[in-house]
Amino acid sequence: MNSPTGFMDFKRIENGNIPPLERITNFKEFHPKLDEKARREQASRCMNCGVPMCQSAIRLKGMVTGCPLHNYIPEWNDALYNGQFDMAAWRLLKTSSFPEFTGRVCPALCEKACNCGCPDLEDKSIFNGAVTIHDNELFIIEKAFSTGYIKPEVPAKRSGKKVAVIGSGPSGLAAADWLNRRGHSVTVYEREDRAGGLLMYGIPNMKLEKSIIERRIELMKQEGVEFVFNADVGKTISAEHIYNEYDAVALCCGAKKARKLAASGVETNGVMFAVDFLTDVTKCVVQTETALNKIGTEPTNEQIHKLLFEKYGIQVNAKHVVIVGGGDTGNDCCGSSIRLGAASVTQIEMMPCPPVERAKNNPWPEWPKVLKVDYGAEESIARFGKDPRVYETTVKEVISENGHITAVRTVEVEFKVIDGKRELVERPGTEKVLPCDLLLVAAGFTGCEEYTAQAFGVELGQRGTVSSVGEATPDLASSNGYATSKDKIFTAGDMHRGQSLVVWAIAEGRECAHQIDAFLRG
Repeated sequence: MNSPTGFMDFKRIENGNIPPLERITNFKEFHPKLDEKARREQASRCMNCGVPMCQSAIRLKGMVTGCPLHNYIPEWNDALYNGQFDMAAWRLLKTSSFPEFTGRVCPALCEKACNCGCPDLEDKSIFNGAVTIHDNELFIIEKAFSTGYIKPEVPAKRSGKKVAVIGSGPSGLAAADWLNRRGHSVTVYEREDRAGGLLMYGIPNMKLEKSIIERRIELMKQEGVEFVFNADVGKTISAEHIYNEYDAVALCCGAKKARKLAASGVETNGVMFAVDFLTDVTKCVVQTETALNKIGTEPTNEQIHKLLFEKYGIQVNAKHVVIVGGGDTGNDCCGSSIRLGAASVTQIEMMPCPPVERAKNNPWPEWPKVLKVDYGAEESIARFGKDPRVYETTVKEVISENGHITAVRTVEVEFKVIDGKRELVERPGTEKVLPCDLLLVAAGFTGCEEYTAQAFGVELGQRGTVSSVGEATPDLASSNGYATSKDKIFTAGDMHRGQSLVVWAIAEGRECAHQIDAFLRG
């Protein structure tokens, strides 16, 4: 194990945060890293528990807690503590395809299951909180890149089999990476102009700078993976051609079909889905950075906003923004709107405000369903002096003038059991009118966009995701394996399991690749 007393000698210290009013002046990542000495001290806090709940991904009440990738967390924490950085990277990469992604955007299911963070400990002060697994992971992979440990690994021999991966999000990239390492020739088809899926255009730059994705894509290209961009399979590219050309096909197109807002008057200018807003903003960030980096200058928020208005007609500066949805996507919209100069931001959530502490029916090591202040809300509090979130409320009507939104009518709601059914009902006399120039709908997703699945002739289930057949891997909360009802067609990621986390998409991509490899090798 690491230092036997590390968890008592050192308190938990996370990577830092640039103050809100300073970081909202740009779209850069805002978490300064600890130095090497401090990071090794944090690694020493890992106790190599007899039952490492962090890496277990055990199933509790239908939920999975711990790391879905089964990362060898105690092993690489030990190597990090001892300064064996190559060893740490080697053990990390055994199970994790892209630690540089999860080390930035994963909510760290592992840490919530860490024994040092168990809230039921009699004396919490002895253990000083969960191990900083998330930050340790990021340090290890970035150290590996900076020292040259990470380098292209081209398969010594090719199998002669060809695989097409449709979609270059985290599941598609994970599947392509693993299959390529097994010696198969892999081609990834992506409908956008860059690889990454929602990693590239769905997650804001301040959470995941796009150079990090481009670095990994370049590495994969050097290892033999081919990428075809602006290729919308089922529309601009024939699914039949791909089916006939390849020995296996992996459908990893995500679950981007956004849930519509059930309110009157939504068909007006100024109302848009959050995922489209984030995509447009990020494209403008990338385009502006690319243009200005050539002359050695950094883009300003004003320049990004100007391009956003000129290219997409979206105006945020000095406008009132209302966001429907309290999850990560809504929070990302909040942070992005503030950077683009919004006059106000309000984030509406129909669910009640979560408790400050764990409820009795939400025990450790489950994910804690408690109130947290994420970066967008923190920035709103600093910028406008109040929390942007409004709970148990929804938008009832969109008010517009001359074809453009001017306000929204909201109403408080609550869930009640009526005739044995749980229904959402309005609270009488609670209607309010909020000024609104831009309404962003971040109410989740209802499954995949059907056209690619239909083009390949595979079946969709009731949740709008691609149905699969066969035996599932017990650890993964998937439906039934990864093979579809059609021969040599497989599926993984959000397109398979529905909207989920990046770490789950990577886990699914890897497991799907295992199943494809077995299929190809007979």
